[in-house]
Amino acid sequence: MSITPLAAVQPAHRPAPLFRGRIGVDARSGHYAVPHRYRLHLSTACPDGLRLAVGHTLLGLDTSCPVTFLPAVPDCPGGGHAALRPLYEASAHHYTGPALGPVLSDDWSGRIVSTHTPDILRDLDRFRPDDDARLYPAGLESVLDAVERMCAEGVEEAAQRAGRAGAHPEERAAALDVLLDTLGRLERRLHGEEYLAGDRLTAADIELWVALLRLDTVHRCHLDASAVHRVAGHRALWAYARRLTAHPAFGRHLDLDGIARRHHGHCQGLEAAGAAVQILDWASHAGQPSQARRR
Repeated sequence: MSITPLAAVQPAHRPAPLFRGRIGVDARSGHYAVPHRYRLHLSTACPDGLRLAVGHTLLGLDTSCPVTFLPAVPDCPGGGHAALRPLYEASAHHYTGPALGPVLSDDWSGRIVSTHTPDILRDLDRFRPDDDARLYPAGLESVLDAVERMCAEGVEEAAQRAGRAGAHPEERAAALDVLLDTLGRLERRLHGEEYLAGDRLTAADIELWVALLRLDTVHRCHLDASAVHRVAGHRALWAYARRLTAHPAFGRHLDLDGIARRHHGHCQGLEAAGAAVQILDWASHAGQPSQARRR
């Protein structure tokens, strides 16, 4: 196992994690894919935590790799979760920073394996030797990487820039153009298809579903009504989002109340007219009562 300091290897759209160990294919890696050794610690109100929760359920790892769910809003002064503090202190000498999730920990050593979400999801995939059941099937690597970049840069980052109150009108308009162009390309890819890559669910579908959920529940609040109507006009994308939300592996982890509380706790932007224009009734499609479920 190796733990790599991260600024050089982490994509710009996610904060650099402190730990980046990997689960290898055999004992020589230090960490290898053995049942009941590892544990996930995550909040489904956090986008990275939600990605891992959905992937973990799709892989059927409930018993072999248990999950500890964290509160939507960090409960330590300055950020972080009190429940993760012992893991951080055991894993980094004199650690004084925030104890952030999500975390993959090693129950054998009581230490952190990784805080890097893309690596964690790929490593959990190692628990499924049958390629037909994996989230990263062989031969689709370039497609999955491209979708991950599109969701991160063309949806998440572009939506943030388009809704930024302090941005210049030209900057907001350019960001909105990037967002709409990306949604259009994804919509065309889904034309006549049920899933993004191949004939079954993969990690690409997790990425896009989380991006669309956040676009409607978080970023929409900072867009004007005209922009939201243009976003909502991608009918195939939102029909796809409804279908996935009805899937138990997606809908069971939907925590709208937690997402709202986390957003209000972190966001310093101004609410715009688009906040009144909800695109999907997510709770209804997930089969949840109108009062959003809380963790």
